[in-house]
Amino acid sequence: MMDSGSEHVRRIYDNAVDAVPRDELDRRLKSGKELRVKLGIDPTAPDIHLGFAVVLRKLRQFQRLGHTAVLVIGDYTARVGDPSGRSKTRPILTPEEIEANTRTYLDQAYLILDRQRTEVRHNSEWLAPLSLADIIHLTRATTVARVLERDDFSKRFAAGDAISLTELLYPLMQAYDSVATDADVELGGTDQLYNLLMGRHVMEYYGKMPQCVLTTPLLVGADGEKKMSKSLGNYIGVTDPPGEMFGKTMSIPDPLMRDYYRLILDREPPEAPPVEQKRELARSVVRAFHDDNAVAIAEKHFDTVTGRGIPEDAPEVRLPPDAEVWIVDLVTRAGFAKTNGEARRFLRGGAVRLDGEVVRNEQLSLKTAVLDGVVLQVGKRRYARLVSSE
Repeated sequence: MMDSGSEHVRRIYDNAVDAVPRDELDRRLKSGKELRVKLGIDPTAPDIHLGFAVVLRKLRQFQRLGHTAVLVIGDYTARVGDPSGRSKTRPILTPEEIEANTRTYLDQAYLILDRQRTEVRHNSEWLAPLSLADIIHLTRATTVARVLERDDFSKRFAAGDAISLTELLYPLMQAYDSVATDADVELGGTDQLYNLLMGRHVMEYYGKMPQCVLTTPLLVGADGEKKMSKSLGNYIGVTDPPGEMFGKTMSIPDPLMRDYYRLILDREPPEAPPVEQKRELARSVVRAFHDDNAVAIAEKHFDTVTGRGIPEDAPEVRLPPDAEVWIVDLVTRAGFAKTNGEARRFLRGGAVRLDGEVVRNEQLSLKTAVLDGVVLQVGKRRYARLVSSE
């Protein structure tokens, strides 16, 4: 019997965007039936990144409720290339490249998924044997007009960019995966919503119970601009070396901190200066895919490479426990300014940093507990370690 408690069902919708249809998915989750929850991966590169880890973590959540994860390796659809969210067709991979990428995918996926509750399928099993008559029958499930409703296709069509017939078949091929695997639920990022809904439509066309659809947010990459993507190069791979993983995470723009904490760690950022939030995120990401020893080594390497280390003889500034300290007072308390006016001038000039992060807000007050261990820097050469006294 599956865990169909209302709280567990409610949590399925945490960090989710679209649930189609929501009432039907609710019923299936509460039925106690073991569901087949499908997720497709096209092996277009040898690495799984944190963006894809978001939807893998959602799949793992279904597994914890007792459902079966159906991981479809798109070794056949990878030969076509899904242009979702793109203005150009993806490069077509050779069979050898696809096979090489596929070999690395499962080991990486099992860093998140329960191997025992994961059913792995390759869509070449059912797509390769299709005859021309079978494919023509499949194309009758939709119309060209409906396929062109997809945003990326419609933009390319309006711009006069080429769209191959092969690409038009991609949504139907992905949808046929759901027919072949008898999916009850399909997961994907929000950029996959059209394809997932096509799966519902094609399942119904073949006389199957249409799958429900659940989408997860797209994680913006380390560039702070576009979704994390292997082909765009702005990704953090789950098998990146610890030092590289730590450094890439530290490069994430501050406004993205909350998204990363919620989607990768299932929690809110700590109440701390942005740079310390980022360091804690980097530590947690490395810990999730490596271990505690790797965290310390990666952080030390990062500080050495970026020159963020501080002199060994830097003074300690002891702060009272369970209190709040005003940033202006903190600068004067450390002896870096003789007056509050001088401290304010340092702040306005961008000369004050907490763990390397420039502080300009003269009204900032922070709890001493979150400042424990933080490095205060004023100018280029004056440092102090902040210690919350017990």
